[in-house]
Amino acid sequence: MKIVLASSSLYRQSILQKLNIPFCSLAPDIDESAHLNETIEEQVKRLAEQKAQSVSIKLKNQQAYVIGSDQLASLNGVVLGKPGDYIRAKQQLMNASGQTVKFYTGLCLYCANKNLIETIVDVYEVTFKRLTESQIDTYLTIEKPFDCAGSFKSEGLGIALFSSLKGTDPNSLVGLPLIRLIELFDKMSVDIFDLMQKPN
Repeated sequence: MKIVLASSSLYRQSILQKLNIPFCSLAPDIDESAHLNETIEEQVKRLAEQKAQSVSIKLKNQQAYVIGSDQLASLNGVVLGKPGDYIRAKQQLMNASGQTVKFYTGLCLYCANKNLIETIVDVYEVTFKRLTESQIDTYLTIEKPFDCAGSFKSEGLGIALFSSLKGTDPNSLVGLPLIRLIELFDKMSVDIFDLMQKPN
């Protein structure tokens, strides 16, 4: 059975590689706009499912487990998008200074030919230190996290911005919580250890 990651994200691909399972990646083709009156949890859950289903259609009924994932970050209930540039990233980090940002990751495992779908939403909290403008400028100049929600890379220098982390799986911060993914495989009666590539 084929494993397919419904994402073109190099970050998510590098996380999935930790499990040492063979997989390929395909970019989904969906509209990621929020729906009216939709909560953050509802949005990431829906988008994770739509991404997995979109890629499954592209596979044209090949037997496959498709992994879909979507993430949003919020500060005091306001969604934080990817900043895109230095000015917006600086504003995001200044707003986050001394505050707690919540990351919501929707994760879906979909197997069309078996008509199986499992979806969860993982929540991870990051509390920021009180940051000076100089510290933020230094961080942004070095890391350039302009394609990351919340304006930081936890797998890089972003760790220097935090006072505490709270959650089940730190991989969730990068958009693919592996502990929860293994749980979804378990629910489909798939043992992840059976998929791992063994040395010759």
